Amino acid sequence: MIDPIAVTLLFGGFALLLVLRVPIALALTVSSVATALYIATPLALVGQKMVQALNSFPLLAIPFFIVAGEVMASGGIARRLIDLANVVVGWLRGGLAMLNVVSSTFFGGISGSAVADTSSVGSVMVPMMRKQGYPDSYSVGVTVSSAAQGVLIPPSHNMIMFALAAGGSVSIGGLFMAGVVPGLLIGLLLLATCYVMARRHHHPKGEPIAARDIPKIVWQGLLGLATPVIVIGGILSGVFTATESAAIACVWAVLVTFGVYREVPLSALPGMLRRSMRTLGTVLFLIAAAGAYGHLLTVLRVPEALTDALLGVSESAVVILLLCNVLLLVLGAVMDMAPLILITTPILLPVVTSVGMEPMQFGVMLMLNLAIGLITPPVGSVLFVGSAVGGIRIEQAARGVLPFYLPMVGALLLVTFVPALSLSLPSWLGY
Repeated sequence: MIDPIAVTLLFGGFALLLVLRVPIALALTVSSVATALYIATPLALVGQKMVQALNSFPLLAIPFFIVAGEVMASGGIARRLIDLANVVVGWLRGGLAMLNVVSSTFFGGISGSAVADTSSVGSVMVPMMRKQGYPDSYSVGVTVSSAAQGVLIPPSHNMIMFALAAGGSVSIGGLFMAGVVPGLLIGLLLLATCYVMARRHHHPKGEPIAARDIPKIVWQGLLGLATPVIVIGGILSGVFTATESAAIACVWAVLVTFGVYREVPLSALPGMLRRSMRTLGTVLFLIAAAGAYGHLLTVLRVPEALTDALLGVSESAVVILLLCNVLLLVLGAVMDMAPLILITTPILLPVVTSVGMEPMQFGVMLMLNLAIGLITPPVGSVLFVGSAVGGIRIEQAARGVLPFYLPMVGALLLVTFVPALSLSLPSWLGY
């Protein structure tokens, strides 16, 4: 029997602290401590669960991926990937919008962060699109929508967080592979949307690239794209683990940025490391706090109660999965991605597995839901970054995203109800 007061303390206290603008990690910790005191759980156990959440070898991959993404994002890789994408699609009608999407696809495989993608690619692409006569709202809309691919295309530290929140029941390498096809699918659907918008609004064609410049552009772009190739190739070949691959990607990022591109001096590296450590500190505090919060969810039997409640509404897997999607979309619009991964995974994973969904498929579905949340008001962090990069109001940025919700929700429904999209590649590779 669930204790309603304890559940109210856990969820209500957390919600109240968020309304009071308390940092999410601290809100998780305080609500967990208050609930533990009420149900007479020793506070030492809360501390142990926080430490235990960080005591994980795969977790070491996160700092390396964060550092690699920061180094590549700050070292000129974005501009070179944009040049490479320009060779592929820049000459088409509406080519700059398509170029934006392809650049984000490339960059997503390096940074794994939608925010980094928006700030790096957007700072170059939005002024280019403005100069060509594209509306500012549309330019920002394309930028933030395509940046959402970054959380699916490997390597993604969000996938690592999901694997940890799932209790180690899924392989990180398998999750990386599960995100490949859905991530590319989103890119293709966004490209199709850009093409339709270009035909409807008579967007200009891009300028062709001189043939003599193409080899250099391709070579420099491929050096940056080698990062995800090294990571994925190493994992698939069994040469190294996901954690070891992250360290090697970090070394490669430093070599390419400071040894080949040389756009920034080596003296900029300490600043990159400081920014990475600030990001890492936030992530680790969240993981630790979510460890205690998740333990209390289990003690109070919240996942079981939610499973019973949803199965009581309907026994149809379609209805239950749709309800889960709606819940995640709503939560994604009002909370950041990292805490939602850590909070919702232990609650919803038993629900979806009870109706036959594989954990790996749920991981991709969860990421895509929360990626849409990143570009949805009122709290969509990527939307705010996009509006800042474009120098427009958040209302204008939100209007620019509207045409891209349909393809992204369409991709979400396909991922939810067509398991092969996310499971075929991992299965073929033996995961």
